[in-house]
Amino acid sequence: MRTVTGFRAFPRRNVLRRGTPEAAVLLAGAWLALAPVAHAARAYVSNEDDGTVTVVDTQRLTALATLPVGKRPRGLALSHDGTRLYVAVSGLPKCPPPMTDEDCARLPRDPQADGIAVIDTATLRPLPVLRGVSDPERVEVSHDDRTLYVSEEDAARLAVLDVGRAKVRATVAVGREPEGVRASADGRWVLVTSEEDNTLAIVDAHTYTRHSTVNVGKRPRDIAITPDSRTAYVSGEGDASVYQVAIPSGAPAARLLQLRTEARPMGVALDARGGRLYVTTGRGGTVAVVAVADASLVTEIAVGARPWGIALTEHGTRLVTANGPSGDVSVVDTQSLRVTGKVRTGRGPWGVVAEP
Repeated sequence: MRTVTGFRAFPRRNVLRRGTPEAAVLLAGAWLALAPVAHAARAYVSNEDDGTVTVVDTQRLTALATLPVGKRPRGLALSHDGTRLYVAVSGLPKCPPPMTDEDCARLPRDPQADGIAVIDTATLRPLPVLRGVSDPERVEVSHDDRTLYVSEEDAARLAVLDVGRAKVRATVAVGREPEGVRASADGRWVLVTSEEDNTLAIVDAHTYTRHSTVNVGKRPRDIAITPDSRTAYVSGEGDASVYQVAIPSGAPAARLLQLRTEARPMGVALDARGGRLYVTTGRGGTVAVVAVADASLVTEIAVGARPWGIALTEHGTRLVTANGPSGDVSVVDTQSLRVTGKVRTGRGPWGVVAEP
């Protein structure tokens, strides 16, 4: 695994003339060398504890690079054309249990570190950080790639960030400790979970107003939305629940599934074509595989210590989970429902996103 901190320019050498045998051999060799990289299936993993993102080849099960991005990276998202990676970075200190809110408040904060780091995925070079957001936890990209939706955990808001102008266009109050944020495929709605209030806010993406708020499970973490933009699935860490919510009314909102007591549902990924929902169970150490049609638990797959982030890749054939305490990701074959391998990342892997 290499750490990318900069790029070195190579000296110019004699240039071969086009059409010569030497040039043909050189070009053929270059194509063969580049072809595997061009077709590699990548996943990007945020490492909360060391301020980096690891780039993983999910086919070869190797780490391609680890990139410094800023303090405490958590949520991350790819533009729909795959050219930009957005990473939420925060200067607010990490305060895991059993630390109290009072003790956490005494720790130093670096507000200058707050922002959305941007990576060019072709070169893996950093681009200017987008500022103006406060303690961002998760980030989502609009259907036209022009807007970012950012959950501001400490401010209880959704920030709407204009990518081209690099400025916040609007903010929407959504509930205390917002985390999960997802945009519907039709570009009409943005959904945000509130851990403290146990609610899901449904925000109008055109008017930047909250359309409705619905009660879901305790400490809701993540959201998956169906391709028709009519239904959302929400994980509830505090009561081991998965809720189903109608969009945009919020009603009916119903518990789709109750997992075992030890499960702490975190990340959610939906395979709409396969009719399956995949849910990481945090301290439960597994991925729960749920059949959506009859709301049944198919199985649980042991993947590693405290899996959090989750992503489907390669047309749903592979599943990637970020396993925080063990410092790695697991890659699961969704046909056999078995772990095919693990890849080391940085410290404290938190979120995962896979290339389209």
